[in-house]
Amino acid sequence: MMKVLITAGPTREAIDPARFISNYSSGKMGYALANACAHSEFEVLLISGPTQLEVPINCDYIPVESAQEMYEAVEKHIHDVDVAIFSAAVADYTYASPAAQKIKKYGDTLIIELEKTKDILGSARVEFDFKGILIGFAAETENLLDNARIKLEKKGCDLIVANDILRKDSGFNVDHNQAYLVTSTGHQELPLLSKKALALAIIQWVQAH
Repeated sequence: MMKVLITAGPTREAIDPARFISNYSSGKMGYALANACAHSEFEVLLISGPTQLEVPINCDYIPVESAQEMYEAVEKHIHDVDVAIFSAAVADYTYASPAAQKIKKYGDTLIIELEKTKDILGSARVEFDFKGILIGFAAETENLLDNARIKLEKKGCDLIVANDILRKDSGFNVDHNQAYLVTSTGHQELPLLSKKALALAIIQWVQAH
């Protein structure tokens, strides 16, 4: 049985005990992928940031909060799988020094220093030495295909699923997605699909390769 690791959802980067930095990801795409893989008789490990979604049945599940926690979970388990699909919207930056107590509102401005998080997708080939099928997502606001091709090559991916997050009917926090499947030989434009249907298209691509 083919084994697949899927990351999903947003990450939360703490500022203090009451606040965090995050993004608009709902996790719906990653959970749709987990469902599709489980129904296609894959052995599924879902590593997810915080969502409001039910954990798909027949999946192993690891909940995480921060980008660092997701990095560590992927590093620990990626060598056990044949396919890794990184659909999570991982924070690019984290607060360098989270406060131990709630920050009080004193001045008119608050300056916080951010530092880069570890690049999970970029670490798969180089740091983790992953040899299986590697799939990433590119959520873009401009130059969609160019940025997707750059990401494909830079991260060593076999497939990039690219979508324009400025569309109101597609992308973050909705039930549909209009995507391009980008490989080293070209791209395939898909119509606006439910995330369930898009997940099935991605799994069909994996099964064909």
